[in-house]
Formats: sequence, C-alpha cells, structure tokens
Amino acid sequence: MKPVNPPWSERLSKSLPNRDGLSAHPWLRPMATRLLDPQLWRLQHESVARGVAVGTFWAFVIPVAQIVVATVHCTWWRANIPVAAAMTMMTNPLTIGFWLWLAYQLGVLVLGEPLGAAGAAGVATGSISVSVPRRLRARAIRVLGSGALAAFSRAVTHCVKS
Repeated sequence: MKPVNPPWSERLSKSLPNRDGLSAHPWLRPMATRLLDPQLWRLQHESVARGVAVGTFWAFVIPVAQIVVATVHCTWWRANIPVAAAMTMMTNPLTIGFWLWLAYQLGVLVLGEPLGAAGAAGVATGSISVSVPRRLRARAIRVLGSGALAAFSRAVTHCVKS
C-alpha cells in the first residue's frame, strides 16, 4: 500500500515560518512590530495598489535583493508585502529586455526628448554646459520610466480593485 502524502498546501503551510518565528528572528526583531502588522498582509485595494507600485518600481531600479528592498519599502508605505514581492518577479531573464526597453521609452516620453537626444553626451543648463556620461543619462531615463510604470500600474490596480 502506498503512503498518502498530505496536499501541497498543507506541506507549504508547514514549511513557512509563523508569526512567532518571524518576530523572534534576530535580524527581524528591530522591525518586527511594523513587519508583522496584519494590514501589510491583507488584500485591501489601497495596500494592493501600493504593493504593485512598490514592487514594479524596485523590479527595475536594482538588479539584486529586489524583494528585500521592496519589503522594507512596503513597511514604510503600508503596502501589501506579498503583492510587492510578486511584482518584483516580473523582471525575469526572459522578460527583462522588453521591460527595460519599455521603461526607457517611458522615461524619454516623460522627459519629452526625442529618442536621438536621449543618449546625448552633454546637457545644456542655461549658459553652462554640463557633461553627463551617456550611461548615467540612460540609467536616469530608465529609472524615471520605471517610476512611470509603477505609477501607471498602481493607478490601474486601484481602478480594477475598487
């Protein structure tokens, strides 16, 4: 006779840490009261919309430790932590090229620059010409586009949830 395994949901719930385990963890102890606030884990339309925005923003801004930074940001902005963590997963190796291209295009659109001028080496500010490295300028445009994507996704999520 073959032994019966419990369903995957029971195995998953047993392997996840509980509230007491998280609050007793030495690294989480200083911020355990904020991190374990039930409002950060419930599916309410405002916190979900903020979680989508936070997760989308940090998915594009930094290449590593996105979930950790998004979680810390969620405790500050009172956003839904699981939704933010899920949104950081949108930049996987198969889709990152498209998302970075879209973020760059949105940054150029927000700045109102033609696409050819976005990579220019110098920027005129009044009578002083400031030299901005091409890579730094492209990164700034991409971060601005990531912020625009985050704001747009937050607005869409808010409209859908309400």
